[in-house]
Amino acid sequence: GPRQRPSGKPGDPGMSDDWVEIAKTEELDVDQMKPVELAGRRLLLVRSSTTYYLVDEMCSHEDYSLALGCIKGERIKCSLHGSYFDLASGEALDDPADEPIATFPVRIDGDSIWARIPR
Repeated sequence: GPRQRPSGKPGDPGMSDDWVEIAKTEELDVDQMKPVELAGRRLLLVRSSTTYYLVDEMCSHEDYSLALGCIKGERIKCSLHGSYFDLASGEALDDPADEPIATFPVRIDGDSIWARIPR
């Protein structure tokens, strides 16, 4: 399909066509999350006390939105069965989930949060 261009100024340093702005930093407080759509995938932007993460919105165990869960440190908890996932690696830390969730790179530039479009 058509390639999306970043919505920022043309010639932003280091921003290729693969990066798009998905949020502003002031949209999220610590331990909040925001569902975003990127290249047709439903993802979840998460702010921890230290950084931002972008992960698949749906739990790997059951088709259930992690947006209904909660953030605990650098982990996200699925409220359906209580499984925790590591936000940095996507690794499932507790039963019953055993499959990792996908994680995606994000970059902060001023007050903008950018994500790389998954290929």
